[in-house]
Amino acid sequence: MNPTILIVDDEKHTREGLRGSLEDSFEVYVAADTAGALNVLEADHVDLVLTDLRLGGEDGMKLIDRILAMPHPPIVIMMTAYGSVDAAVEAMKRGAYDFVTKPINIDQLEILITRALRSRKAEEEVVELKKVVEKRFGLERIIGHSAAMQEVFDTIRQVAPTRATVLIQGESGTGKELVAQAIHALSGRPKPKFVAVHCAALSPQLLESELFGHEKGAFTGAIERRIGRFEQASGGTIFLDEIGEIDSTTQVKLLRVLGEERAFERVGGNNPIKVDVRLVAATNKDLAKLVSEGKFRDDLFFRLSVVPITLPPLRSRREDIPMLVGAFLKTFSEENNRPVAELTSDAMQAIIRYDWPGNVRELRTAIEHGVVMATGPKITLRDLPLPVRQNSSQTVSQPRAVVTQEKRLDLHTHEHHLIQQALVETDGNVTLAAQRLGISRRTLHRRLKELKQAPADEHRQ
Repeated sequence: MNPTILIVDDEKHTREGLRGSLEDSFEVYVAADTAGALNVLEADHVDLVLTDLRLGGEDGMKLIDRILAMPHPPIVIMMTAYGSVDAAVEAMKRGAYDFVTKPINIDQLEILITRALRSRKAEEEVVELKKVVEKRFGLERIIGHSAAMQEVFDTIRQVAPTRATVLIQGESGTGKELVAQAIHALSGRPKPKFVAVHCAALSPQLLESELFGHEKGAFTGAIERRIGRFEQASGGTIFLDEIGEIDSTTQVKLLRVLGEERAFERVGGNNPIKVDVRLVAATNKDLAKLVSEGKFRDDLFFRLSVVPITLPPLRSRREDIPMLVGAFLKTFSEENNRPVAELTSDAMQAIIRYDWPGNVRELRTAIEHGVVMATGPKITLRDLPLPVRQNSSQTVSQPRAVVTQEKRLDLHTHEHHLIQQALVETDGNVTLAAQRLGISRRTLHRRLKELKQAPADEHRQ
């Protein structure tokens, strides 16, 4: 069966002309306005929507929002005769795959549609393969398809079967313990043998006893021998969270456990105890800085960071937010017996625009809050926590374009200037430039490649 396309344009001759040009290769639906488009989308499966920026008295951007808020949205390509930077940036910022300018070159449009559909098919195949692989290899609880998270997944798969010590770094709420659990699940070590210790929750004396155990009478209150976490984890994995909080005495003991001897003594004991244990540590602090300040041993730092994994903050991988939202919606709607299946477009936009200082943990809490507070089948803006709602009312500054001519430039020239300006302002950092433009890093790479291949006179002022 041919892919299905929905053409939305208030001009009949444009709709019918595009239908006639595309119907040999695609199954084509047409609509004259937002209401008609939504009727088609509710009644039939649509792979791609080609919509005009202006739909009579309606704004095509609002239709894009409605489409992308759907549980399984089709690809969106915007048509416009209004070749402005604002329209191009806003469409891609809201999630459009690409845009075309009128009058439309049918051959180029077909190439663009074919490329978009192939890209979506490849993404769907990757998602399905990822589901199968991650159910088998212990990554099913870590959600993300961004380039940054794919690097994390690759590192986990590479390091897990080894005995190498891993240091997981990242802000609070980014999922460091989930990564540690995935490493253990993929390691082949016995599943019950994953022992987690949160170092910041214990005093130095209690932490030393918790990790290494103690002999009877080692200190006041030590009325019997205690087996420490390292002994409990022998043959498996021990996860030390907030490793940057441990004191100098515990650091020395850890160094010995990580050395060739792989041994330690219980508190108050003299007999070395050897263990076969895989150590994974995590911190939200800059350990290298603590080393330079003399607060953390450099030799221990090097032993811990044989393989470092840095988890990106949620604000730097916004393209993962819809996938996370979907997973949390399913979880909390089932837990609370609430038939909440999606977010309204303004609620989703607020979620995507918010910076999430608490990262994935904060997003999870916000969605649970929304499910509990929702009075209908959708989470609305008013159902979200106050910080998210307040942020939605703030004006988001648009990237500035360097345009020195008074005459109107075509859309490709505007886009070229906009991308160049973003790269200049971020010292050539593609990731930061993509964030400033409000698009994914992959999209920016694609646009850069296309601009580089375009004839030079397309970008001349």
